[in-house]
Amino acid sequence: MVVFLANRANLQSKRLHDRIQNRLSGEFDNVRRRRAEPREAGPYRVVAEVDPRQFLDDDEYPVTSARVEIGFQLQTGDPYEYYWFNWIEPERSLLVGWHQDDTHDDLGPVHLQVNDCATSAAHEPAQFIDSHPLDVIERRFTSLRDVILTVEWEQGRPVGLDS
Repeated sequence: MVVFLANRANLQSKRLHDRIQNRLSGEFDNVRRRRAEPREAGPYRVVAEVDPRQFLDDDEYPVTSARVEIGFQLQTGDPYEYYWFNWIEPERSLLVGWHQDDTHDDLGPVHLQVNDCATSAAHEPAQFIDSHPLDVIERRFTSLRDVILTVEWEQGRPVGLDS
């Protein structure tokens, strides 16, 4: 595990997202930084394409393409950064990911979310990691495979998480 002790107060958004892009380039294909869309919070997203069968080491996984999207918003009204770390399977309309933002306050500062297309299927509280964003990325990657495999399905649609 890599530990980052850098001063978070001096983070610059573009540089941070470039470092995330470099980190993802070692594991995924077609990694790129893009400007966030108007409906998305934060200035940037890093997007990487992935073969789920290879990533999950499961030749029977039902889809052969997915993507990971990560974005940070450094300037917030809270004493910590906001971030979105999502696994997206367009073919099955699945989004599963951690969101540290100002939504779902009843779940705490971080929640794990499952979407069926644009419709939310489940939200659960998740561990708050008060650390440098690059450390957050490493720690979420450590859990990503397990989270993907806990998504519950009914009639071909994601409905929640088997916690």
